[in-house]
Amino acid sequence: MGAGLIAQLEHIPNILHLNDLYELVGIADASASVRNFFKNRQLPVYETPHQLLNQAEPDAVFVCSPDCYHADMIIDALKAGCHVFTEKPICYTLEDVARIKHARDASGKILQVGYMKRFDPAYLQLRDMLPTDGSTLRMVSVEVSDPDSMPYREHQGELAFANDIPQAQRDEFRTRQHQQVAHALNGQPDENSFRGFTGAYCSSLVHDVNLVHGLLKKMNVATVGIESATFFANGDGGQATVRLDKQTSLWQMMHLTLPKVAEYHERVTLYFDEAIYHLEFPSPWLNHFPTRLRVLTSNGHHFQKTEHRASYKEAFVEEIKYFWETIVNNSTPLNTLEDAERDTKLLVAMGRTALTNEIRQI
Repeated sequence: MGAGLIAQLEHIPNILHLNDLYELVGIADASASVRNFFKNRQLPVYETPHQLLNQAEPDAVFVCSPDCYHADMIIDALKAGCHVFTEKPICYTLEDVARIKHARDASGKILQVGYMKRFDPAYLQLRDMLPTDGSTLRMVSVEVSDPDSMPYREHQGELAFANDIPQAQRDEFRTRQHQQVAHALNGQPDENSFRGFTGAYCSSLVHDVNLVHGLLKKMNVATVGIESATFFANGDGGQATVRLDKQTSLWQMMHLTLPKVAEYHERVTLYFDEAIYHLEFPSPWLNHFPTRLRVLTSNGHHFQKTEHRASYKEAFVEEIKYFWETIVNNSTPLNTLEDAERDTKLLVAMGRTALTNEIRQI
């Protein structure tokens, strides 16, 4: 449901490649040019998600639509008896999370959220290294600068862009998205804050929020509250500082879009009294590029830096293999709705703090 870049570059090719696990029975997209793109490649297409659900009768669906349509499409698919894999963010509001939860529980179907970094081999290795007692954790730092997909998609071949969506549908999308964001933030954001929340927070940092939550869970460390949050760079940037439990550690995060600098940088660092752990991710649009895991320690004056290469497995592939396994084994998915709910609570709290942030004059 929805065949934009993430579907074209990742999910559809991966589903076709895993033909021993999946059979692709339909692609739904509102754009005629996108539908023709896939129709010319002998793939079945539908104009609406309802046509896909009613005519193709899939066992499972992938929701890859714009974010503000996620909740309704997930609920419709669950009610149709489908297992659901949905891209992040699951939605903007906690009220929509509750609606999804009710539909999931009533359906008894699997719902997995597309946080592929939880399947990154280096992330899994780091998680296994960490202690179950995070009392010596002092700081978590997340830093992302991103030129977007442009430098990393040209080698992928021909793509289809939805440039033919009727204006009425475009207006409906914009109205829907603005209403949901205003509801989430409990106030009407200006355009820069709107862009910061939907982009820097909910499109980019949502991945890092989820993976850090996974690491904190391993160490039994909880979040306490938001120290500060702001949008900057005309909405291309978002920043937040989160207080972790026992008042002994902080979590700082920052995302900035730099479209004129063709270099992707994403690093998550954990600072402990006795060690520093760096995770450095490649652009998500580059498949099978390994994430670097570096561990820095000392013995007296002797400093040691160790770099780990866990595997060249592709996280986008591993997550949908796992989705298949949860369906056939009727097991609990790795990235649950409850995980996404925790992420949404934090992102909403960050957004509300940024919206009411007052600058103290020096």
